[in-house]
Amino acid sequence: MSTSAQEAQYGFAERWLPRLVLAPSFLLTLVFLYGFILWNGYLSFTVSRLMPNLEWAGLAQYQILFENERWWVAVKNLFIFAGLFIGSGMAIGIGLAIFLDQKIRGEGVLRTIYLYPMALSFVVTGTAWKWMLNPGLGLEKLMHDWGFTGFTFDWLVNSEMSIYTVVIAGVWQSSGFVMALFLAGLRGVDDSILKAAQIDGASLPRIYWKIILPALRPVFFSTLMILSHIAIKSFDLVMALTGGGPGFSSDVPATFMYAMAFTRGQMGVGAASSMMMLATVAALVVPYLYSELRAKKNGE
Repeated sequence: MSTSAQEAQYGFAERWLPRLVLAPSFLLTLVFLYGFILWNGYLSFTVSRLMPNLEWAGLAQYQILFENERWWVAVKNLFIFAGLFIGSGMAIGIGLAIFLDQKIRGEGVLRTIYLYPMALSFVVTGTAWKWMLNPGLGLEKLMHDWGFTGFTFDWLVNSEMSIYTVVIAGVWQSSGFVMALFLAGLRGVDDSILKAAQIDGASLPRIYWKIILPALRPVFFSTLMILSHIAIKSFDLVMALTGGGPGFSSDVPATFMYAMAFTRGQMGVGAASSMMMLATVAALVVPYLYSELRAKKNGE
């Protein structure tokens, strides 16, 4: 075989072999992810109940969804959970990151301890906190055994407070992850800027507030996107901790969708609620992707 033919064969293999290797994964993703998203979207416009029914119903399922009191409880809980989960998780995570950024002794051990909850699944986290917050087994019983008989902490079985137990468990698990992101960002700040600010007489809190944290805007934005995505699709934590109860007082859209589609025999309503969740995620992700692509284009 001539040298030119070998080079052409090599060039063909170099060009097409990666595409052939990736083709099965791409095809499976196309079918089982985006294909099922489209299928779910179509079901939300049909009369499907216990089983898929392709009879067209227009916006009827969305009308039923928006007239359902349980849906609006789930939406309200999502706002409560997302606001407190994101705000508290970021505040605690930033505080831990600043604490570890002081290069304290035993930083490696502390970093491992703070990050450990992130190694657990939300199911394990929810189950553990369910035991701890159960009035007959956990914190309340422990305080009673110690003699504090007037102590009560019944949030887990209180319909007005149950969603806040989900916030507690979620923040406990996510704050270490936020700490890791911000600690990496803090370690990337140029030391010469900090030394210049210290020479000018700026105090350490002022340096962090005026110089370091504003420089971490990309980390803030990325963390906000990640935590928002986790909050919107929260399902396993809620199911393991409260099961959506008492009643449906701690329902979120993900648990509402599951209940409608798989336990209440209202597949069309469940599909409609999942499309609303998809729209919410898209409202967060699409502007982020647009800003990233625009920044990359301007950078070139």
